Amino acid sequence: MENRADIREFLVTRRAKLRPEDTGLPDFGGMRRVPGLRREEVALLAGVSVEYYTRLERGGLAGVSDSVLDALVRALQLDEAEREHLFDLARAAGPAPKSARKKRGQVSPSLQRLLDGMTGTPAFIRNGRLDILAINALGQMLYSEAFVGSERPVNLARFCFFDEGARRLYPDWQKAAETSVALLHTEAGRDPSNEQLTELVGELSTRSEDFRSLWARHDVRLHRSGYKEFRHPAVGDLRLSFDALSLPAERGLTLTAYSAEPNTPSEPRMRRLAELTFGADGRAAEATTAAN
Repeated sequence: MENRADIREFLVTRRAKLRPEDTGLPDFGGMRRVPGLRREEVALLAGVSVEYYTRLERGGLAGVSDSVLDALVRALQLDEAEREHLFDLARAAGPAPKSARKKRGQVSPSLQRLLDGMTGTPAFIRNGRLDILAINALGQMLYSEAFVGSERPVNLARFCFFDEGARRLYPDWQKAAETSVALLHTEAGRDPSNEQLTELVGELSTRSEDFRSLWARHDVRLHRSGYKEFRHPAVGDLRLSFDALSLPAERGLTLTAYSAEPNTPSEPRMRRLAELTFGADGRAAEATTAAN
């Protein structure tokens, strides 16, 4: 897989974020042609020659040892997500494995039953390109703005950048947009042969200036736990904890579940959302939990 451009953009953007004073290097002043560190400064910090680092930055990560990659991690002060992305880029730059490519994960009936059994927790299963492949009733109620249209599966990136409902659902739309783009960049490094992902990025880049600007930053993110804010049209503002769990048996799929912290304003609002979903007798108001 040819990913030299992705490698170059990632290393250049990481280098641009650092100044000599951030790394302990002396700043001798003078005009800098590019923001951030110079190549020779990164090479010095990583303990490699300038010529070798230049080759790496031009996309030559194929066959590079883990020790050199870790030296780049230290020199560029990469966080955990950026480190994983760098190693993904290096793996993708190497020769393709001789074994057949593993089939990407699919949502089995048992996984859908698992989601449906989580009646008090909004939950869904997505793939790396942010398609919602399965969702439970409470999750669909939470994301009701995204399910207004008829296109299935719902894609959270398209929803974020193309649908006005996203700006109503996400009080901090900018943060939601940055997260979506970072997740797509992370997946592109992990699975560069995914043609559907490439097509999605092309579509988003063509149609959204906001997406193009964020994509050029080449930020990546691990989205395992944290908080997400919603402004639901029926119950108002919600600040929910999320946990995102990779499904080992289904390559590339992630189960995301939300919960309200006890004794917060979001707790009774979540209960109200459940009542709207299932009714007072606890039965689902609509049996539409499938995402596609």
